[in-house]
Amino acid sequence: MAWARWGCCPWLVLLCACAWSHPKLENLGRQDTRNCSRNPPYLPVTAVNTTAQLTALRQQIEAWNLSAYIIPDTDAHRSEYIGKHDERRAWITGFTGTAGVAVVTMRKAALWTDSRYWTQAEREMDCNWELHKEVGTTPIVTWLLTEIPDGGHVGFDPFLFSVDSWKNYNQGLQGSNRHLISITTNLVDLVWGSERPPVPSEPIYALEDAFTGSTWQEKVSDIRRQMQKHDKAPTALLLTALDETAWLFNLRSSDIPYNPFFYSYTMLTNSSIRLFVNKTRFSPETLQYLNSSCIGPLCVQLEDYSQVRDSIQTYVLGDVRVWLGTSYTMYGLYEVIPKEKLVEDTYSPVMRTKAVKNDKEQALLKASHVRDAVAVIRYLVWLEKNVPKGTVDEFSGAELMNKLRGEEEYFSGPSFQTISASGLNAALAHYSPTKELNRKLSSDEMYLVDSGGQYWDGTTDITRTVHWGTPSAFQKEAYTRVLMGCIDLSRLIFPAATSGRVVEAFARKALWDVGLNYGHGTGHGIGNFLPVHEWPVGFQSNNIAMAKGMFTSIEPGYYHDGEFGIRIEDVVLVVEAKTKYPGNYLTFEVVSFVPYDRNLIDVSLLSPEQLQYLNHYYQVIREKVGPELQQRQLREEFEWLQKHTEPLSARAPHTASLASMLVASTLAILSWSC
Repeated sequence: MAWARWGCCPWLVLLCACAWSHPKLENLGRQDTRNCSRNPPYLPVTAVNTTAQLTALRQQIEAWNLSAYIIPDTDAHRSEYIGKHDERRAWITGFTGTAGVAVVTMRKAALWTDSRYWTQAEREMDCNWELHKEVGTTPIVTWLLTEIPDGGHVGFDPFLFSVDSWKNYNQGLQGSNRHLISITTNLVDLVWGSERPPVPSEPIYALEDAFTGSTWQEKVSDIRRQMQKHDKAPTALLLTALDETAWLFNLRSSDIPYNPFFYSYTMLTNSSIRLFVNKTRFSPETLQYLNSSCIGPLCVQLEDYSQVRDSIQTYVLGDVRVWLGTSYTMYGLYEVIPKEKLVEDTYSPVMRTKAVKNDKEQALLKASHVRDAVAVIRYLVWLEKNVPKGTVDEFSGAELMNKLRGEEEYFSGPSFQTISASGLNAALAHYSPTKELNRKLSSDEMYLVDSGGQYWDGTTDITRTVHWGTPSAFQKEAYTRVLMGCIDLSRLIFPAATSGRVVEAFARKALWDVGLNYGHGTGHGIGNFLPVHEWPVGFQSNNIAMAKGMFTSIEPGYYHDGEFGIRIEDVVLVVEAKTKYPGNYLTFEVVSFVPYDRNLIDVSLLSPEQLQYLNHYYQVIREKVGPELQQRQLREEFEWLQKHTEPLSARAPHTASLASMLVASTLAILSWSC
């Protein structure tokens, strides 16, 4: 799934503004957008009236003696996806896009979001709101300096501000006589009141041993060893990201959409383990699994989730040092730890350790991708038969993709909202259809499907782009160059400990050669029944160096605004490379097993090495997926697989050009004879 962190990569935003700029509204059927310049203003039926909630929020702002209040789009754990309970910005603005920051003053209300969501914001917000087509802290601070008076106070919930966010806002306001005010009582929650969705209460369960790489006791012991080796001798480790606690204890639940997590914090010392969570969600068996009834270094003490800040404040009164990863620690906890008692790293040791899968975890993740390939192949076969009938649209296609995955063993749910995009909609890299707004699939257009599943043994994410008719020469060239980038990066050999950002240009070179590019990141880490975007692995500047045992996606693309979009995405495992001379080198092993669209490949553009790699990959697909299809007696799908993985020949695409040469030669001979 194409993905980028906008705040840390401004250059990506600029690229996306060009590559993903929204198509004309009539093309998407999105004619209903607000017009606030009219008198009276025009609002579409999709716009949400926010007057009541803004009036109530301003009463709270006034009561707390504030000039402005900032409402981010995150939760207390900086989760990529957030639960209904935490959708504060969506509730106060009416805007349901996943990226955007709102600010409310006594006179104005404003939203900042990126180009993916401009049209959506104009459809969903009423005229109480200004839309600012920018991202990042700087434009918000600039606006605040203009809108709030000298001596004004800007309120924020410290549990919704990362450490870096707080530093950026604080620095931006420094010297202006305007001050950030940390308020642990969330003002939107006060206004939302009883209408706010309840906190999830589904059971928290332990994974079976068959689906874990190590016991939780082994993981705790390993992390403690890392604490003891640290040169700053931390006495405690604070874990705040939800996947950290889920991974450490091999526990899962369903609090977060598309992610099997539960609201929690962990504080680990050499002699104790404290898990902050809703205790009522554990069964007696899970409590026994955690050794929660004893006191000792491998006994988990359960404490109430809401008490984490108070517990840390009490703990830091002693002679202690708390180790934390600043990327996922919110200011609400950071601010109560004295600076001299902080041991800071960008990522916690748990985040770094879980990024490298052991042999069992690797085998589990690979197995999940084989079953996932079966579901995707079944979908592609079904599309080939049904798209020409004109009965398939983007939404029904996405629904079927999810249904087919649901029939696979160990399936728990989708790993993100399926991107099912036909024609011009595929030019929007993060487009997803709805039941009301979608487009019919056509044999005359490209179709992009980016989807994934959560299985007990692994998380999957794969993108394929297809065309069932006659693609244009430019479409074939663009697709082939995207494929070339995918191949070039996948087969690359590079020194161990190389950062992904150093090699990601290999995925772009074939596009750059002809003046094309894409505006999103080249890949992201992926977990074992954990996040589909697992940090800190990937190809961005703030990712850690590549190491054996990591999984990442490789997903170059090309997006032609208003016409079509292309993306090819595979998940790969970082493995040792076999080199002619001894050395510590790495390469990638592809674990996604669905063939590319032959109809879109211009083999004449491929180098002999790329063609050899592609044919070898197809042979691997046959060996991995073929037996699975045969075992299930999926004969039609097996025949489709055999047909679509036949070795490609470098000579085949040259037939037309050879014929042209023959005609030209004949004409030349005739002209000579004349």
